Amino acid sequence: MLQWVVEWLRDSGVGELVIGVAYLREKIIKHFGDGTRFGVNIRYSVHSVEGGTGEGFRLAISRYVSDDSFFALNGDQITDLDLRSFFKVHVNDDPLATIAVVHPRLPFGLVLTDRRGYCKGFVEKPIMDTVSCSAGIYVFRKRVMDYLPRKGDVEKTTFPRLVSERRLKAYIHRGSFLTVNSLRELEEADRELKGLRRK
Repeated sequence: MLQWVVEWLRDSGVGELVIGVAYLREKIIKHFGDGTRFGVNIRYSVHSVEGGTGEGFRLAISRYVSDDSFFALNGDQITDLDLRSFFKVHVNDDPLATIAVVHPRLPFGLVLTDRRGYCKGFVEKPIMDTVSCSAGIYVFRKRVMDYLPRKGDVEKTTFPRLVSERRLKAYIHRGSFLTVNSLRELEEADRELKGLRRK
């Protein structure tokens, strides 16, 4: 799955990658090497598993990132997000960070009932178009370093501070999105990737 993300970044015009590695780092480094065979340049930033995304992003940025604005992502998503449009919105609006958001798909079907409790229909795994969730893909300005914790997740530390200062913008992605947080989602991602390879 991480290889799919690397190839998606390459095909989107992103050729300089920094991969934050903690869990299974030796396996990841062995598989990707310097990135040449995937058409990208890869450097690695080692961090602790306990440090969360805050430590991972902070160390990777301080070690290797010199650009004022750049992508940062969790690396566990499959999406057709247009990174060029995403980046353009960020640069034009100039927040400290922009977060890609999607309308999530409910993982189970809904039963529709009337006021008296009779079933009147079913909706199988609907997209919840009235709520948004993070796609785990961001554009940061370098100054975000002032908001990154030594340990902890940016979703619980950095983003609430940016929200309180009106420095976090949302970019709504209406295309496909799949993330892997469970064995069931891993199986679904495997089917999705096999389908994409056949096309």
